[in-house]
Amino acid sequence: MSTIQLSSRVGLFTESVIRDMTRLAIGYDAINLAQGFPDFGAPDELKEAAISAIRADHNQYAITWGAQELRDAIAKRAQEFNNISVDPNREVTVTCGATEAMMASMLALINPGDEVVIFEPFYENYGPDAAVSGAVPRFVPLDPDDFSIDEDALKSAFNNKTKAIVVNTPNNPSGKVFTKRDMKLIADLCHDYNAVAITDEIYEHIIYDGKKHISLASLDDMHNRTITIGGISKTYSVTGWRIGYTIANEELTDGIRKIHDFLTVGAPAPLQHAAAEALAYPDLYYSGLVEMYDRKRHMLFDALTSAGFKCILPEGAYYILADISELAGGMDDVEFAKYLVKEVGVASVPGSSFYTDTEIGKTKVRFTFSKQDSTLQEAAERLESLNNG
Repeated sequence: MSTIQLSSRVGLFTESVIRDMTRLAIGYDAINLAQGFPDFGAPDELKEAAISAIRADHNQYAITWGAQELRDAIAKRAQEFNNISVDPNREVTVTCGATEAMMASMLALINPGDEVVIFEPFYENYGPDAAVSGAVPRFVPLDPDDFSIDEDALKSAFNNKTKAIVVNTPNNPSGKVFTKRDMKLIADLCHDYNAVAITDEIYEHIIYDGKKHISLASLDDMHNRTITIGGISKTYSVTGWRIGYTIANEELTDGIRKIHDFLTVGAPAPLQHAAAEALAYPDLYYSGLVEMYDRKRHMLFDALTSAGFKCILPEGAYYILADISELAGGMDDVEFAKYLVKEVGVASVPGSSFYTDTEIGKTKVRFTFSKQDSTLQEAAERLESLNNG
């Protein structure tokens, strides 16, 4: 019997650890604080908008790069919130989630052997995205104490092979919100080395303690060398809708649209029309969103610290990256995460899936607080057994 050889690229990464932990949580009836999706409903108005769009028969292909109504709404929101002037017809591409937006951007930009700078800890998709596109990733560790940028380390990662840098703010999994000074440093390096910034801003509306979201494309002379990625999944609690987008100048957008067209053809048509309505929600919606997640942030932080984890209160997004050193009893992150599921009944994500340096990752796990208060309270009660045992 002959053996079929798979592509060498699939050997460069594993299946998603996050999704694997969700499957494990289901198998053991554990509380899923691993995968970052809400266990509460989306806004009623948004659900009704989707139903209305289906009934209005917006059920066939939209224009492959996005329904006009949605591209107009994205451009309007980008101008008002992100301070980016956008042409909806030439600079916006609607994708199947921010995940496809990142993949399409890398495939449109990267040639095999080009280097891409990635901060770590990083969202687990970035490594595989680089591998599939043929990029050589250059990982730059953030400071383990406060997740700040090490300026010297970042500068040393750039060279004449650098094609792009991935910037995720607010950051998943650390919750770090990059400052304007951080963005200026990144922008200067992009100019110096003729590199493009690919910015994942999916958590842009979930920021705490009065901090402000800064879009790199809003800085002087960065519009033409930034691909801004956003989406509606996190802000409107519809992670299963898969509506994302890219904003970039016409040249970059042309490349992204070509890849997107043959990668997925288009995002779900009726949901695009509903998303356009969501993007027009008043400021009160966004302030309420922050207030809700701020409460949940403190609930989970208090529960974790009470149980014996060491944590940094996140500045944005809805995750806490927790140190397990004093609880693991010699177990690494993978072993401890499985122990939490099977024996405690709470699912997390092993920290090694966010780091290339396994020595850093093996002492950490990530939890999400994108859950009902009752879910977080039950998780807190279960985690308390770590302290009592």
